[in-house]
Amino acid sequence: MKKLFISLSLMAFLTGCNDSAVQNRIYESVSAQVPAYVSEFNSNDEEIYVQEYSEAEQFLMDNIPFFECPDKELEKTYYFRWWTYRKHVKATPEGFVISEFLPDVPWAGKYNAICCPGMHQFAEGRWLKNPLYLYDYAAYWCREKDDARRYSFPIAYSFLEFYKAHPDMEFIRKSYPALKEIYKGWEESRWDEQAGLFWQLDGYDGMEVSVSGSLSNDATGYRATINSYMYADADALAQMAGMLGETADMEAYRAKAEMLKNIVNEKLWDESARFYKVIPRHGDMSFSPAREQHGYVPWLFGIPERSRSDAWHQLTDPDGFKAPYGPTTAEQRAEGFKVVYEGHECQGNGPSWPFATAQTLTALARTIHRDGEIEGATKEAYFETLQTFSKSHRRTNEHGQTVCWIDENLNPFTGDWISRTMLLAMDYPYRERGKDYNHSSFCDLVISGLIGIQPQVDGSIQVEPLLPEGEWDWFALTRVPCAGKEISVVYDRTGDHYGCRPGMTIYVDGKKAAHSDTYSATIKL
Repeated sequence: MKKLFISLSLMAFLTGCNDSAVQNRIYESVSAQVPAYVSEFNSNDEEIYVQEYSEAEQFLMDNIPFFECPDKELEKTYYFRWWTYRKHVKATPEGFVISEFLPDVPWAGKYNAICCPGMHQFAEGRWLKNPLYLYDYAAYWCREKDDARRYSFPIAYSFLEFYKAHPDMEFIRKSYPALKEIYKGWEESRWDEQAGLFWQLDGYDGMEVSVSGSLSNDATGYRATINSYMYADADALAQMAGMLGETADMEAYRAKAEMLKNIVNEKLWDESARFYKVIPRHGDMSFSPAREQHGYVPWLFGIPERSRSDAWHQLTDPDGFKAPYGPTTAEQRAEGFKVVYEGHECQGNGPSWPFATAQTLTALARTIHRDGEIEGATKEAYFETLQTFSKSHRRTNEHGQTVCWIDENLNPFTGDWISRTMLLAMDYPYRERGKDYNHSSFCDLVISGLIGIQPQVDGSIQVEPLLPEGEWDWFALTRVPCAGKEISVVYDRTGDHYGCRPGMTIYVDGKKAAHSDTYSATIKL
């Protein structure tokens, strides 16, 4: 589908008005639902581990973008995930950090921080009005440089994504030296000169007991994840070096990025399976037998050639990754695919993991925004998978009531939270370890993916919704902090729902800035 680009300057001239009254009315209408959602979530909650913001309503009203759409279950999940995220904003003597688990777990670092979900935490948190939480969290990882490499974490990329939403050159200047050290640390500890690839243990990639590890009896592998992350960090460091006038660094990191892009495409692409796969480290350099969901990670960073987009068909194939509460972490046709309640409670060989689902959806959104709808990578696939992800955020409690829930891994066929069920059956020391688990994103998938607000390094903003044509008659996303502005995106097919001009209207700082008759347009601000 050919994209329609509408420039801010042209549309501001054409629409030309300060329609703040309409925008304010929409804002008041959409934000009014927050107290009801908070009341529902609070009434269904047992607050076992209390952190800084135990009062949810004020935090949400002060910080989050407000969202409204006809799909009330998806809308509810959106607010639920903000409600859980604020639980993980943790005050420490050295500033705020964002936690993964609410109880303190022994494998975490200082202040219970774990870098494994860092990319998701920065992607989600960048949309909060107060950037202090992530400024402090970024500073934490710059101090704790060794812990920033305990798990795979594209830290420079994550910092740059945050910078796009909250541009501040002093943040780049302060972070850059530590980010260079962290990158060098990865090169010294995980680069295999002979193979010409980075390697990682599957458990430290967020996917323990994976098919590529367990079937080969080798948890270490040359994985598309770590190699793609290193590409993304090299590319981000090159951009940062350019901003800072460090020309030699810029060229050096560009060269590293180009090398890694070629490596991923040449060495980790299995042409016969049409998918990026793991090569077990201590074998004969042959591919793992199964497609695994993390093979979509290269698309998150724009590494693959367009001709490889047929790999996305696996996401919507019931023999591939599609499941009622999926996607699954390994393709269901694979010999090693399992969904079991024995052994390790966290297995990446079949159960659905919100961590992996968020990676995949982000990768799919980036692919469509970058290349348009191409084979397999469609708006329909994105919307369907996002709805499935939303549906998985539920649990039937002891009273038979369906409540919002996010935990570790889940049964892709029944929606049961596997690790929770297993841990409850044993004498485990941390009660409800995975409750409100902050190991994935969801709100970012709505904001930057579905509604399509994408800040750029140069300070411009692109708005390109991924909602399939004709799916909704109206929606609104208001008060999004972005590149020093406040953005609202409102669509009303007839104009009757919000009492505004039919079509999609973009408001910037309360003023009508651009308009399109359809939400299929791409608007550049």
